[in-house]
Order: sequence, then C-alpha cells, then structure tokens
Amino acid sequence: MRVMVGRIPADHPLVGGHKGPVLDIAWCPHNDNVIASGSEDCVVKVWQIPDGGLSRTLTEPVVDLVYHQRRVGLVLWHPTAQNVLLTAGSDNQIAIWNVGTGEVLISLDCHPDLIYSACWNWTGSKLLTTCRDKKIRIIDPRKGEVESEAIAHEGSKASRAIFLKHGLVFTTGFSRMSERQYSLRTPDALSEPIVTVEIDTSNGVMFPLYDPDTNLIYLCGKGDSVIRYFEVTPEPPFVHYINTFQTPDPQRGIGMMPKRGCDVATCEIAKFYRLNNSGLCQVISMTVPRKSELFQEDLYPDTLSDEASLTADEWLAGEDAEPCTMSLKERALLVQGGYVAGRATTLTVTKRNALATPRDRERDRERERERERDKDERSPTPRDSQAPTPASTTPPPAFTAMVEKQLSDLVEEIRKLKSVIVKQENRIRALEATVKAGLAPPAPSPPAPSPPAPSPPNNHDDAMAPDEV
Repeated sequence: MRVMVGRIPADHPLVGGHKGPVLDIAWCPHNDNVIASGSEDCVVKVWQIPDGGLSRTLTEPVVDLVYHQRRVGLVLWHPTAQNVLLTAGSDNQIAIWNVGTGEVLISLDCHPDLIYSACWNWTGSKLLTTCRDKKIRIIDPRKGEVESEAIAHEGSKASRAIFLKHGLVFTTGFSRMSERQYSLRTPDALSEPIVTVEIDTSNGVMFPLYDPDTNLIYLCGKGDSVIRYFEVTPEPPFVHYINTFQTPDPQRGIGMMPKRGCDVATCEIAKFYRLNNSGLCQVISMTVPRKSELFQEDLYPDTLSDEASLTADEWLAGEDAEPCTMSLKERALLVQGGYVAGRATTLTVTKRNALATPRDRERDRERERERERDKDERSPTPRDSQAPTPASTTPPPAFTAMVEKQLSDLVEEIRKLKSVIVKQENRIRALEATVKAGLAPPAPSPPAPSPPAPSPPNNHDDAMAPDEV
C-alpha cells in the first residue's frame, strides 16, 4: 500500500459520495479493500478501495444501504460472518445487513433513546449496546430479544461498553458527580460490577480500544492528550493500570490497526492512528523492549485473520463459530516494518427480489449452481494448463538473501562455540594434571641422573600458575 507522510495536497483523491458529514467509518475485518461509512444523510455506503490506494476521487459506492430515517452514527462489522454489517441511527433503530445482497436481515427496535455504542461478543452471537437512558443491554440479535439490562453509570453523559474475549463486559462512563470511571462486569450480573474505578473529572467521553491477544485495554478520551492502558487479569483488582502515553496535543479521534498490521520485528504490539485538533494524523506505536531479535511467542499468539468463519446465511440460520486465526511467525521473516494485505477480493452485490416466491428462489439458486458448474468446466485443469508458476510461489530475492545471511551467522556462532569448548577442555586437563602432581608421594631418588621425562600429551599449559585459569 502507498504510504504518504505530511500534509496532503488540496487535490488529493478522496472518498466523497455522501451528501452530509460522515459520522462513523469501519474497515471490513474480512476484506482489506472494503470500508463502510455512515453519514448525516441517513445512508450507509460501502466502498471498494483499489489496491495501491485511490488514483482519483471515489464517488460511486459498491452499494447504498437505505433504511434509517435519521442520521447514522454507528457502523460495525460482524467479527465472524462474511458481509454482515450493523448500523445504528438517531431513529433509535438497529439494522443488521447482508452487504452481499444489500438487504436488511434483522431490525431491532428495543432502545427508547439514542444508541451510543454497540459491540459483538467473541463469536458474534450476542450484542452489547449502551443507550442514552444510561442502560447497557445484552441482546440476542437473531431473536431480537433483550437478555439482560442494567444501569451502567449514573452520569448523564455518553457511555461505552465492549465485550472482552472471555465474556466479561468493560464499560466507561460518568458518575453522578460527572467523574469519569470504568467498570468490569459479568453478563450474568450486569447490575453488580466486579470493580468500578474513578479516573478524573474531565469532560471527554472515553473510548475503550481492546487487544484480545494481550488482554490490554487502551482508554482514549476525546479532547485528552493522554492514552491510558490497563491489563485485565483474573486476580484482584482485575483491571491493572500499566502506564500512560502523553502527547502535547489533544485528540479528536483515534483508530487502532489490526494486529496483523504491526511490525513483529520491533516487538510492536499496538499501532494507533490519532487525529489531532490541528487536523494532522499522528501514528503512535506501542512496543515492548526486547534485546532478542527472535520472534517473541508470548507477545504474538495466534491473532485474528482476514478470513470469515461463516457466511451471512449460516449465521442467520443460527450457526456460531470462533473467529479464524493466523500465526504471525511466518510473516516475521517476510515483513520488516510494513503491512502485508490479505488476498485481494472484490465485493459483489447480488440483488434479490423481495416479492419472490419460494419456487422463484429455488429456481434462482438452481441457475446459480448451473453457472458455477459452467464456470468450473470452462476453467483449464492443472494437466492441460501450461501456465508458468505464479510469482507468489517463489520467494523474493530479499527473503532468500536474508535466510542465507541468517544461516551463515548461525554456522559462524557454532564454530566459535566449538573453539571455546576445546580450549576449556584443554585447560581443565592441565589443571587436573597439576593437582595430581602436587598430591603424589615423593619418589626415591634414582642412582644416576636421568634425562627429564617427556611432558604428557595435551599438557601444554603445565607452565601456567595455579591461579591462571
């Protein structure tokens, strides 16, 4: 991908298709080229960004999602199902879309006021929301039922809530005295927090950003110039304060790079893109200092990949699955400080007839299967195809040179280690011979002088002093 540093020119290509201000954006976790945006014009648009970035201003989206009657302030992709998108608007409605067909799968009308935030759980089977009525709700989205609800924070300002990997609920909000605070709760007892901690008396709403690999939570407040980070553990006090990152400028917004975009060679565990009040985007890198240049297994467990576990229809039918994961160890040899995008795929939208009968739908599915069979028959078989091997299957020259250098360095280290071992063995033998000569009884003097006895083999260090080792 093309990376630009500094202020962009006035004619730089942009994504500009909305008729009102954009309120929220979300990159698709299963397609690095797809982004969704919600706006004050009540429309959600899904965009396909070409490889290498924009060469001209993009005004035509892949699909327009029209449902909300008021502005859309929240867009959120499903963590495991392909092309499933959640949107929430100021009409207090939640819509769950199948972006591949451009239709609403589920609509939720269980909030009496403005929806502040929403978060899927680890498998995408439950939904956690916060609302202006000060309540947090755990919802079964496929049934449309509220399973539990409770007052999160007594303050009247906005609150946020996220699901942690193992099912706990982390919330941020304000107390009755307008003090910022966070809490940790269990889904079975939302009204009884495990721990509640007051931070300060600032006015900015705190946005929690969660890293499931390291179990770290980063708290970023709007208008703050600091980023606080905490670790969640099973031991009291359960939420442990780690440190604070200080910057001179306040922040207007912040986003977090997925773990597969971090530089594993420098032990980078998090990367943020922070928008300052001056309009500049600042890149903040969180690294763990390590002397070793080897891959750090404890810092990089298997992380979320760009593959979906389910299709939209499978999830709607009631199936749940763990997110697909990947190892970053293979990328450690190929990537040095850069981001490797996943496979380039194009989002295609297939419109369905909302008035179609079951017989029409079955006929459409049969036609689709026939087209797939025809496509397979037209594609050449491996035996008939004489195409050369793709360039992606051969390692790049830089990778080959790097591997050869590592092997030569390893051979040199082994040779040095062998020489040290041989030298130490010789010294030990010399010391043993010296000790034995000092403890033996004196031998009778011979009747006639004899020539000196030859020195024993491998005792070339006998002339050393006892303290020279």
